[in-house]
Amino acid sequence: MRKARIIVIGNEKGGCGKSTTAMHLVVSLLRRGFGVATIDLDARQGTLSRYIENRIEYNERKGIKLPIPHHRRFQGWLKEEDAEAIKAKFQALIDDFGSLNDFIVIDCPGNDTPISRFAHTFADTLVTPLNDSFLDMDVIARVDGETYEILRPSHYSEMLWEQRKLRAMKRQRPIDWIIIRNRLSHIDSNNKRKILGVLQKLSRRMGFRLISGFGERVIFRELFLKGLTLLDLREKSVDVTLTVSHIAARQEIKALLVGIGLGQEETADENSDHTNAKPVAQSA
Repeated sequence: MRKARIIVIGNEKGGCGKSTTAMHLVVSLLRRGFGVATIDLDARQGTLSRYIENRIEYNERKGIKLPIPHHRRFQGWLKEEDAEAIKAKFQALIDDFGSLNDFIVIDCPGNDTPISRFAHTFADTLVTPLNDSFLDMDVIARVDGETYEILRPSHYSEMLWEQRKLRAMKRQRPIDWIIIRNRLSHIDSNNKRKILGVLQKLSRRMGFRLISGFGERVIFRELFLKGLTLLDLREKSVDVTLTVSHIAARQEIKALLVGIGLGQEETADENSDHTNAKPVAQSA
């Protein structure tokens, strides 16, 4: 019997921070003692797989033991006639991972594929990172350019509605859909307020929760090469100098985890990071 909670990271648009979000969720759960498995469905790019490979290589190079999830890169379903065999194979993987772990995190590709649609039917929690722009919002809904009124759901929302119906037919719990606003500007603007207003309307209409995610920070891309997350930087064995920019980004991560329901409120001990950080300027 599967015991694991399944978190799907999905959005049919690339460059919105899916793999970065997935890796930080995974490391947070691992550091709290949970068993975590990860599945990468991006057959072509495989960013989450590369992230984990970099982390393994960093462990070996430094002789340390940063926590690593049970990982599988799942490929297949190139032809429609393969559907039933691939579904059975994917179900077997879910059952295998689910019997041994507390969480399964599935990273979906930034485009519409049959296996991605199928994976959404397993989601207890769906996390959709979304860059804070109307261009990226177009994946969720069509918006009138003059009045900013919502015209109709877009292709990703329609796909998700179908997967929600499949879950309802199986008498499974509804998907907890969370949209994360990524690449948030630190400067208030009229456009930023308009985006928030439209997303709040969509939240009520489509039934998702809306939370803030990552700002536009170079450090996320830098940490990828070492397989590190911001949650690893307190380790003495990690050779990254903690800066004020790192601290600010860590607070974003912690707030994100709490918003999703996977984090804990910050403690006084965690606040002590600020006293040890170097005031090094970092591009935003």
